[in-house]
Order: sequence, then C-alpha cells, then structure tokens
Amino acid sequence: MAGKFQIGSIVELKSGGPKMTVAGIDTRFTVPKPDVYKCQWFGGKKLEDGYFPEESLKLAEETNGNAQ
Repeated sequence: MAGKFQIGSIVELKSGGPKMTVAGIDTRFTVPKPDVYKCQWFGGKKLEDGYFPEESLKLAEETNGNAQ
C-alpha cells in the first residue's frame, strides 16, 4: 500500500496542533488498515514524536500558502 505522505512531508492533525515532520512510515499493520506515520515536532525547545494513523493527518500549509 502506498502511503499518502512521504518522509519529510509537513503535516498536522486534522483536529489542529503543531506542524509536524513525517520521520518514518510504519507499514507493519497496514492490512487492512492504512499506514501509521511517525511524526516529530518541537514542543518549545524539546523534540517530541508520536505515531499517527493516516486518517488523522493532513498536509500542512506553509505560511506563504503553499503545501509541502
């Protein structure tokens, strides 16, 4: 299954939150579920990370209006 996002894509949760960078794609559990993405973001000066299903993410818009 080809994922919707690639490593390096800038994404955000559909429900809101910080912009995050896709750092990895976990395809171990894709059948029949979609890919799960490891994302990283900065919480202040601390680098945070988490895993999110494809359905919960969307491409983030850059400040100039272009999507990654």
